[in-house]
Amino acid sequence: MQTVSFQLYSARNFQPFSQVFRILAEAGYKQVEGYGALYAELDDAAILAVKADLDANGLTMPTAHFSLDMLEAEPERVLAICRTLGIAAVYCPYLLPEDRPTDAAGWHAFGARLQKAGEPIRKAGLTFGWHNHDFEFFTLPDGTVPQDHLFAGGPDLAWEADIAWIIRGGADPFAWIRKYGDRITAVHVKDIAPKGENAEEDGWADVGHGVVPWGDLAKALAGSPVKHFIVEHDNPRDITRLATRSIATIKAF
Repeated sequence: MQTVSFQLYSARNFQPFSQVFRILAEAGYKQVEGYGALYAELDDAAILAVKADLDANGLTMPTAHFSLDMLEAEPERVLAICRTLGIAAVYCPYLLPEDRPTDAAGWHAFGARLQKAGEPIRKAGLTFGWHNHDFEFFTLPDGTVPQDHLFAGGPDLAWEADIAWIIRGGADPFAWIRKYGDRITAVHVKDIAPKGENAEEDGWADVGHGVVPWGDLAKALAGSPVKHFIVEHDNPRDITRLATRSIATIKAF
């Protein structure tokens, strides 16, 4: 794999981030991925303080998540944060259940909405794309799948592929990599615990300690333009354990 990053959402319950950055640096990470709550409410001075903490630990933030609301309402603020933190790729990460379309036309329109929201980001020379969960792979009443319509509506969208969520959505990640591999610029590397295990961690596992076939997936992704492989766990109990075990697995691919 090319570079190993760490999604800071995984560490939201292990504050402060200055301590998290030290743990990640000691585990061997050089990159992290930001998420909305980390910087959306911060003023310029606080953003600069985050940058200083990153620098002090030898970390960079080449990728980040921003909410659709912020992307649409405050694109210049998004770009200012990107400039300060050195972010080169922006991904919209989520859509609340009540906002999700229920048919093919709705998902196509949502893809077009993302396409428009990303225009200022792409115009500034940054990558812009969508980060999936499981719901994009649930079959619609007409037998089609939202992810296809989303990409049809947003022809220039990059894809940050969250492989474990594809699996939880009941889909075959290898088939989706074959279909849209040319859009994949980042990948979330997370693992799913064997059935019935890790209930206290919502059924997730450290990378290499679950059932996701990451060795084979790494080979399948080799032909895509992916630049960042980002460790994530949605609800870890031990951040140091997650960080150290996951990077060890990825470096062995």
